[in-house]
Amino acid sequence: MSEEFEEVEQTFVALKPDTVKRGLIGEIISRFENAGFKICGMKMVWATDELLEDHYEEHVEKDFYERLAEYMKKGPVVAMVLEGVNAVENVRKIVGETDPTEADPSTIRGSYGHISFAHADGSGRLHKNLIHASAEPGEAEKEISIWFDDDEIHEFETAQEEWVR
Repeated sequence: MSEEFEEVEQTFVALKPDTVKRGLIGEIISRFENAGFKICGMKMVWATDELLEDHYEEHVEKDFYERLAEYMKKGPVVAMVLEGVNAVENVRKIVGETDPTEADPSTIRGSYGHISFAHADGSGRLHKNLIHASAEPGEAEKEISIWFDDDEIHEFETAQEEWVR
C-alpha cells in the first residue's frame, strides 16, 4: 500500500490593519505556532500603492479595489512566511471562511470577526476580514516574492524538528 507524500511548503499570510489595530497579532501568530507552523519570515510593513497593485493584480480594475487599497493602507500589515506540511491548505483551514459569519467559530475569522458582507455592503463599508492567506501554492510563491526579498526568508531547524529527526 502506497501513501501519498505530503509536501512541506511555504505560504504567505498577511495580518491586515484591523488585526494590528485591535492588538490581535500575538494571539493569531500563536495559533499558527501552536499548530506546528514555522515562521520563516515576518515583518511589519506599511503597504504602498505599488505593492498592493502587485498583490491584488486581478482586482485592480474592479469597483471595490480603491476601497480595498485604502483599507490596506490605514495601518501597518504584518507579513509572514509560514512553513509546514501542506501549509497553504492547512493555514487556510485555521484562517476560516472569508465571510466571518460563515466561518467556523474555532477559526481566526470565526473567533475575531463578525461583520458580514451584507452588513458591510449595506453600510457602504469595505468588508474587513482580519487576515489574508494564499489560496494555492503558486499564489503563495507569487505573494511571498511581492512582500519579501530572498534574504528576509530564513532557513533553520526548530526544536520540534530536531527531536523528530
